[in-house]
Amino acid sequence: MDHIRKRVLVTGGAGFLGSHLCQALVDAGDDVLCVDNYFTGQKKNIESLLGRPNFELLRHDITFPLYVEVDEIYNLACPASPIHYQFDPVQTTKTSVHGAINVLGLAKRTKAKIFQASTSEVYGDPKIHPQTEAYWGHVNPIGFRACYDEGKRCAETLFFDYHRQHRLTIKVARIFNTYGPRMHPNDGRVVSNFIVQALKGEPITIYGDGTQTRSFCFVDDMIDAFMAFMATAKAVTGPMNLGNPSEFSILELAEKILALTRSRSKIIHEALPKDDPVQRKPDISLAQREIDWQPTVGLEEGLERTIFYFKGFL
Repeated sequence: MDHIRKRVLVTGGAGFLGSHLCQALVDAGDDVLCVDNYFTGQKKNIESLLGRPNFELLRHDITFPLYVEVDEIYNLACPASPIHYQFDPVQTTKTSVHGAINVLGLAKRTKAKIFQASTSEVYGDPKIHPQTEAYWGHVNPIGFRACYDEGKRCAETLFFDYHRQHRLTIKVARIFNTYGPRMHPNDGRVVSNFIVQALKGEPITIYGDGTQTRSFCFVDDMIDAFMAFMATAKAVTGPMNLGNPSEFSILELAEKILALTRSRSKIIHEALPKDDPVQRKPDISLAQREIDWQPTVGLEEGLERTIFYFKGFL
């Protein structure tokens, strides 16, 4: 069947996930409008697309309205690592909340299908394991992480209220730790931190004792999930967990990266930041059922590809 060419808006399109999504959509033949204010996104992430006839780039902050004509919207705009979202916490909340209101208003006017990049952070420091979409979470509403956690929770509320009140076609994805090429080297996330430290021969910093766990999903798998979810029937709204259910301790991750980089870096321990989740693992049975998806890239392969990318500019 021939591909129906769509006009697709990607907010946060010059960021880590956004740039990979723009690439996939352009390659699929869609007309892509990439919007970014470059707070954490970087133009070099989408450099290879700038000459493509079906790609357009616009510098814009989604806390202000955007007037364009589109068929689909992927809302990925928001700093996603603590070092960035805590830099200006008020602006982080505005990006999630005002940004959601603006893109939902645009979707309402254009009757566009709209995807929200939500996060596993809506579960906070979870009291159930693994996390299912039915879990309401355990979030500190006044903590240092709340600007991101509560901003994303409010954005989900807005999406479902627009869906109920205005019959918008929505897709809400709860994204678990994603990694891969084009991660920001200074974003403070554990994979990029460890790889940069290992390649530079600096001590690998583990916060806490390293027994806390995460589930790491390679970016290619995540983008496949985004596009499969967007293609589902109107009744499939989510929220849908997207992530890799393979669980690793932070210490295991550090040891894998040391082995793959052949680094002589030593592991050091520092105090665990407040409200840092102890365990994080998605239940992806909904994604398996609704979009026939599960990750295919193992941690070792994904880390090798990510390390190769970081070697290119360190």
